[in-house]
Amino acid sequence: MTALPRTDVSRGIALMLASITVFTVMSAFIKAADRVPAGEAMFFRSVMAMPIILVWLVSHGGIARGIATTSIRNHAVRGIVGSCAMGLGFAGLKYLPLPEVTAIRFVTPIVMVVLAALILGESFRFIRIAAVALGFVGVVIIIAPRLSVGLESTLALGVGLTLGSACLAALAQVFVKGMANVESTTAIVFWFSATSTVLSLLTLPFGWVWPTGHEFALLIGAGLVGGLGQILLTSSYRFADAGVLAPFTYVSMLWSVVIGYIWFDEVPTLGMLVGSCFVIAAGVIIVLRERQLGLDATARRKVKAKGLQ
Repeated sequence: MTALPRTDVSRGIALMLASITVFTVMSAFIKAADRVPAGEAMFFRSVMAMPIILVWLVSHGGIARGIATTSIRNHAVRGIVGSCAMGLGFAGLKYLPLPEVTAIRFVTPIVMVVLAALILGESFRFIRIAAVALGFVGVVIIIAPRLSVGLESTLALGVGLTLGSACLAALAQVFVKGMANVESTTAIVFWFSATSTVLSLLTLPFGWVWPTGHEFALLIGAGLVGGLGQILLTSSYRFADAGVLAPFTYVSMLWSVVIGYIWFDEVPTLGMLVGSCFVIAAGVIIVLRERQLGLDATARRKVKAKGLQ
């Protein structure tokens, strides 16, 4: 594997940190507009991101080229799963503190390992099994206090919604991983936003509200920074490997604690912080293992290409 220049890697890390920051701000905007139903929030998040995405497409070879695809069906399936993940995540923000929602969402890469083994046939060996077990222990530590008050409570509902969002997000990422070799990143980003915009309209009969001026500003802001976050995230992978960038996604925990405390007067519990450490550790182990497997595979290909194997 050819080493990337240090300046490029630093740029990739900076873009990743910027994307994580704006995504956390986006979640805070959605949480602040808690009177607005999740489906309506998803509509604003998706439709307001489209102008930014379209400008990005124009600057990267044109709209027609950017949205060209080999399979609308694959994008539709990925879009449906991803949209459900987004909607459940927005709904979960109404019932749980922002840091807690962020911590539970960290289960996504852990679930993704399990799904990749089941769907894509990837190996599921001891290190991955141990990391998955460690992550689920962390999740239990985080959610146990919420479930102890009764499954019928709004806190338990928030846990269920957020866990469902994390699991569906993992499934969506598995689909993206399967599409990566035949679809461009620009097409994946565009068709997801288009699909989520259409699907969010299906929730209109279920009680949309007319936003106040303040809520309208929050929803527009969520869409704009969400679109910007998608572009920053996608751009970061042009300068650094996923294995290098993935650990920096956990900076969102820091931002959610700060924003939650300042904006929503939310103080993280000791159990949530301890559980988060378990989940983050599991995620880092998985990331490092995936990176090592990638390096080993590249080395084997080079050896084979030189006729030494």
